[in-house]
Order: sequence, then structure tokens, then C-alpha cells
Amino acid sequence: MLNRIIEFSINNKLIIGLMTIALIAIGAYEATKLPIDAVPDITNNQVLVITQAPSFGATDIERLVTFPIEQANSNISGLKEIRSFSRFGLSLVTMVFDDKIDVYWARQQVAERLQKVQTEIPPGIGTPELGPVATGLGEIYQYVVKPKKGFESKYDATSLRTIQDWVVRRQLMGVKGIAEVSSFGGKLKQYQVVVDPNKLNAHRVTIYDVFDALEANNQNTGGGYIEKNATALYIRTEGLIGSKDDIGKITVKSVSGTPLLIRDIGEVAEGNATRYGAVTYNDQGEVAGGVVMMLKGANSSLVIKDVKDRIDQIRKTLPEGVEIEPFLDRTKMVNNAISTVETNLMEGVCS
Repeated sequence: MLNRIIEFSINNKLIIGLMTIALIAIGAYEATKLPIDAVPDITNNQVLVITQAPSFGATDIERLVTFPIEQANSNISGLKEIRSFSRFGLSLVTMVFDDKIDVYWARQQVAERLQKVQTEIPPGIGTPELGPVATGLGEIYQYVVKPKKGFESKYDATSLRTIQDWVVRRQLMGVKGIAEVSSFGGKLKQYQVVVDPNKLNAHRVTIYDVFDALEANNQNTGGGYIEKNATALYIRTEGLIGSKDDIGKITVKSVSGTPLLIRDIGEVAEGNATRYGAVTYNDQGEVAGGVVMMLKGANSSLVIKDVKDRIDQIRKTLPEGVEIEPFLDRTKMVNNAISTVETNLMEGVCS
């Protein structure tokens, strides 16, 4: 058999040469697709459950949220350990599985049990959610959204955070291989109702009446249809809030036949959520930014390339005077690591 292969190769040099060239070309192409990274990802196989519960202390979070989640997921096949962290307004439960367990199968098992846990958690505390399919080394790209020189007075911290959340982040989430884009910095815009306690007492209205009115008057509803000749007219009511004036016109209750509106007991104003920190840039004031988290197992080099291409597209859609500037790019780290390996190999061969 070996003699026949040798004989065929000698008698058909052209075919063997073409096949050799084809193999070299295929090998070179596949080499460019290898997932090369600066450091190996040694993060274990884990599923993270996050529950936000504003205004609740660590003791209540542990008793009402964290413990039920741990108990419901303690018997999943392949589970190695459960770690939890309870603090003011936040519960983090980390479930570590065997490396042979598929992470998406593990997430499915946890999600099924969370459906039952939600019935045990008292209403109004929080809803458990699965964390992104990322690892501790998933931060591959970080950037800031800041005003250009001369436009500092036009864009404040609230405007920059709004641009980051509604323009930049939403477009980046469509990139293949991205698990999450976390926003940070700036001020998270809110529409707030600043009630007057004296007016509440005067009209005998509680703060819960205000909460219920705001919740019940911010939705669209349908009401069937009316047949007219050969057509059908669908009935619907539009009740979604679109402006501050709409909030002020919401009826809290009726007093002697006269509607009591939100604007009669308080003021509707633009504000921001409670902040626990800020982001500054080169001593030039506050900015907003984002951290791009890579999907577990993805090729960081390809993902970063796609992210850069999308950033170039996003720059064209930004308002005048706003720019995106990256300050962490794993491509540099990968290239430096490859250069170090190449240098060490060459020095080893030469010596």
C-alpha cells in the first residue's frame, strides 16, 4: 500500500503539488481563526443570579431572597457549590457547576427553579434575574462618552448617560459575541413626583394612593372592535405617559366630584437616581462610559474587531459635539503577549 502511494505521488507530481498548496492555504486560513488571547480563562463553570431589592437591608435580603434561591437550586445535578452575597438592596447568588456541564443547560435548570422561587418572595421586594453568560476575564473593551472641546456646557452628566444608554449601548448589544454592555458614570435620568406632605394631609391622600395612580395610569388597553360594513374598527385607549404634563394630569382620586390631579399635590420634575459614585476623565469633568463583556468561549480578537467596526458606525449617529473614546482594548494586550511569545521562541531557537 505504501509503495503504491509513493508510486502515485512520483507519477503525478502536479496533482500532489496542487494538493500541497491547497493544504498550506487552508492551514494558513484556519490559523487566522484560532482564538488567541493574552491570558487563559480559568473561570469555573458558574451561573449568577442577581436580585435588586431597593430599600431592604442585608438581613431581609438574606432571609427573603438569598436563602430561598439557594434552597431551590441546591439539588441540581452537577452542582459543586453555592456562594451568596447579601447587602443593602442587592442579592448575589453564584452556583458553580462541574466543568463537563453545559453552561446553557445549567442556566435552564436554574431558570426553571427561579419560577418557583418568585412565588415565595414577597411582592415588591425584587425579581431574581440570571446574570450574563460571561466570565471574570470578559471585559474586553471599555470606553467613555464625553463632550468634544467647546461643547462641555451643552452636555451634562445626565445627557451623556442618556446617550450611552439609549444610543451607544443599544447598538453595541447587536454585536455577535457580546454578552452584556454595562453602563457606568453620569446620572440616570428619572421623572420624579415631589409630593407636598401638607397637601397630602389636606386632601386626605396617602403616598400609596399616589403610587397606585401612577402605576394604573401608564398603559395602553384594548377594547374589542366594532363592525362597520365590510370593515372592523378596533377600539383601543392610549394611556402611556409621554411627557411631564401627562404625569401631572393623572387623577389620584375624586373629591366631591372634582378630580384630584398629581400636579395638585406635588411637582413633577426631572431628576436622577441615587448615585454611589462618579466617573471623571483626565480632570475634565464627569463623563459616562461602558464596559463591553464578551460571551463565554468567544474569540476575543474577532469580537473586539466587530466592536470597533460598530463603534465607527455609532460615531456617525451621535449628536453633534459628543464623541466616544476607548481607554481599554484587549487587542493591545493580545498583541503584546504574542510578541513576547515570539521573542522568547526566537531567542530559544537561536541559543
